[in-house]
Amino acid sequence: MKNIFRISGEILFIFLMFHCRKDNTSSSVLPSVTTTAVTEISYTTAISGGKVTNDGGSPVVSRGVCWNSSFNPTIENNKTVEGSGSGLFTSKITQLSQNTFYYIRAYATNSAGTVYGNQENFTTSLAYQPGMVTDADGNIYDTIIIGTQIWLKENLKTTRYNNGLSISMVIDNWEWYNLKTPGCCWYDNDLNNKTAYGALYNWYAVDSASNGYNNLCPTGWHVPSDEDWTVLTTYLGGYKVAVGKLKETGTIHWQSPNTRATNESGFTALPGGCRDYDGTYYVIGSFGYWWSSTGFDIGAAWSRFIGYDGSGGYSYGRFEQDGFSVRCVKNYKQDK
Repeated sequence: MKNIFRISGEILFIFLMFHCRKDNTSSSVLPSVTTTAVTEISYTTAISGGKVTNDGGSPVVSRGVCWNSSFNPTIENNKTVEGSGSGLFTSKITQLSQNTFYYIRAYATNSAGTVYGNQENFTTSLAYQPGMVTDADGNIYDTIIIGTQIWLKENLKTTRYNNGLSISMVIDNWEWYNLKTPGCCWYDNDLNNKTAYGALYNWYAVDSASNGYNNLCPTGWHVPSDEDWTVLTTYLGGYKVAVGKLKETGTIHWQSPNTRATNESGFTALPGGCRDYDGTYYVIGSFGYWWSSTGFDIGAAWSRFIGYDGSGGYSYGRFEQDGFSVRCVKNYKQDK
């Protein structure tokens, strides 16, 4: 009789354990999540995300967004993983195809399974294709994509702003020295230097406040700021490395030994020299100097230089009367 009670008690204990475990499991339900509207859409990337509003009684162990070109995407398609838990999260979607329609949903996973938020959709833009650009004088330039930026592959040659207004062509040294308004020139006052090296401009021609807010570059382009230059050199590995990647190779234009020149970026920097504030021309073939649109101090502005010996690449303040080359960069940044 005692054995019967013992066996019955064990059965009851096992039943209660099973019953409790079953109840504990069934208390967890699917979480709740909403999808954030898609923003910052480029030709290969976009930003979305979501919000886990209820964890369903069990911790959310994974969350993110999933997307596909077909309706109702799931985590079996493409997805991001943005940690765990409840609340807001943001996802950057990458490696998209250009000019393509996508569906996207946020998701959240707990012990009960995976649930999806409301469905959003978006279309990626068409990628910019490098091509030819024309300035106000009719000069034509090739372009190059470098990282997130698009640059002209040549120094600017225009003698007019993109609205057609002329920039003074200054030959006399004394006139250049005393000039406090926009001016330009060809190195050594020799038109033959235009084709390879472009024009040299004082900073009054570059600075929008000085030139009456006229744009020196073709429409849709601008003189790079010091930050634009920094983005370029950082992408190329820092200024010490970038110098070689920016320079045209060989010694057709550059003085020997043209140290570290690879032109890996396609920028094709040339040594156009400069015109000093006193009107004197210097160092064509050895150094190239380029303005930024960023002021440095009263009477000075930031610029960049590259030397035949591998030096240069960093910014420093120069007199506004100096004559430097200009490279234009497109008004928007290209996502990579």
